[in-house]
Amino acid sequence: MSAPSLTLFHNPASPFVRKVRVLLSETGQQDRVTLQGCLPTPVNPDAQLVQDNPVGKIPALRLADGSVLHDSRVILDYFDHQHSGTPLIPREGAARWRRLTLASMADAVMDAAVLVRYETALRPVEKHWDQWLDEQRKKIRRTLAEWEANALGELAGHFDIAAISVACALGYLDFRHPDLQWRLDNPKLAQWYAEVSQRPSLQQTQPPAG
Repeated sequence: MSAPSLTLFHNPASPFVRKVRVLLSETGQQDRVTLQGCLPTPVNPDAQLVQDNPVGKIPALRLADGSVLHDSRVILDYFDHQHSGTPLIPREGAARWRRLTLASMADAVMDAAVLVRYETALRPVEKHWDQWLDEQRKKIRRTLAEWEANALGELAGHFDIAAISVACALGYLDFRHPDLQWRLDNPKLAQWYAEVSQRPSLQQTQPPAG
């Protein structure tokens, strides 16, 4: 077997990286990719990463020709065009826009959760902006309430880009923000997540403990 020709800049704690790794697992493409670890933060970008991706964010994917794709949405679309199975991102019609909208909502939850993590873990306590933190948490709670009320039938029907993204968002909340206790107000969403999180692709890509 030839060596992998693609390099994925990653950190196992990133929910955005996890989305890509889950799709790779679901479509049988894991062996195409070499994982290159990095740990960028807003105040300490990874030197190797910024050579390939001036934005300094992960995931980034270096292709065989040396070109680089970023962010997760672009990389997911790339890999979804590289397998012969049923597309995980619908190619056309109303289903495409709905699934991408659900995935975008999940990205917004991840963004808010990562920002809260940076604010509380990296900034000195005396500089925390409490009102801003509260608004990020409200954004998360509103979105989960919307999924609880209006999206569960769709999520249960297909394990595609929407379900992958929502699962990774919920997994990150468990990982970094257990204090949110999101299951208390979203029991049906919690049941869906309990079932879907048993998939091998999600089991294999769980963030590190601690």
